[in-house]
Amino acid sequence: MTTTTEKSVNPQAGKAGTPLLEVRDLHVEFRTRDGVAKAVNGVNYSVSAGETLAVLGESGSGKSVTAQAIMGILDSPPGFVTQGQINFQGRDLLKLSEKERRRIRGAKMAMIFQDALSSLNPVLTVGYQLGEMFRVHQGMSRKDAKAKAIELMDRVRIPAARERVNDYPHQFSGGMRQRIMIAMALALEPDLIIADEPTTALDVTVQAQVMDLLAELQREYHMGLILITHDLGVVADVADKIAVMYAGRIVETAPVHELYKQPAHPYTRGLLDSIPRLDQKGQELYAIKGLPPNLLRIPSGCAFNPRCPMAQDVCRTDIPVLHPVTDSRGSACHFWKETLDG
Repeated sequence: MTTTTEKSVNPQAGKAGTPLLEVRDLHVEFRTRDGVAKAVNGVNYSVSAGETLAVLGESGSGKSVTAQAIMGILDSPPGFVTQGQINFQGRDLLKLSEKERRRIRGAKMAMIFQDALSSLNPVLTVGYQLGEMFRVHQGMSRKDAKAKAIELMDRVRIPAARERVNDYPHQFSGGMRQRIMIAMALALEPDLIIADEPTTALDVTVQAQVMDLLAELQREYHMGLILITHDLGVVADVADKIAVMYAGRIVETAPVHELYKQPAHPYTRGLLDSIPRLDQKGQELYAIKGLPPNLLRIPSGCAFNPRCPMAQDVCRTDIPVLHPVTDSRGSACHFWKETLDG
């Protein structure tokens, strides 16, 4: 197996200023009884203050594992970061002690998980769980922490927050629980929030409300936001740029409107073609053929080649790097020019 020698492009290319977060050549593997699963294979991306990066891809592409490595919550064993840097506000998080990373989690960076019901403690009230952030990190009294919890619940538009602060998670709807998770992430006004599939299992109307709320809060607090999803329809109106992942690699990066208008990788084109459209009512919905690769046995060359309609011999032997398409976008495809023309 060989790797092409094309010049690699950074997803942050052309962005002024120092990034808030910069992930460089990150590798994560899971050592299992069946072998070593290569979950993340050289990921590079960055986010600035006030910017939204959407990370897209099917399940198993490495989106959430990358986020867990950034947050320092990777289960180890079996997961191990084997290479790379995670620079946050000028410090490499991988070189910090666990005690130092705990100080950063919550206060400087926070994560919103996709399953709010399992992420919240079912035997504690939501007010107690929200207030814990202030009691632990800021030494507040229970009374003051409860007042802050009510304030946060109001901020994320939970009706009758003062009356509901003593309710338990199961007493809220899915959309309201997700708002509580957003409130918890915002509690200490972090500089970066990672939202991992924040609208999964919510109906379309509630999805839109949650995404609008996240976008509004980001503008208000000027946070960096990493939005992890498999649904391109969710991010169209909120993201500034997109990184598309496949088999642990970033295969395309672009400003959001450029990517939607003209994808430069066959996998991205397949994802876009899979979105239901009103003008195709009654037609069969397009689906990318085949299945995502087994990370224990990633195909040689371009990992997408067994499913790619454009695959040729070079795709089965040479791994394409992220080639610069323009100053602000890149594509890890040997035939990115043909993809753009298509």
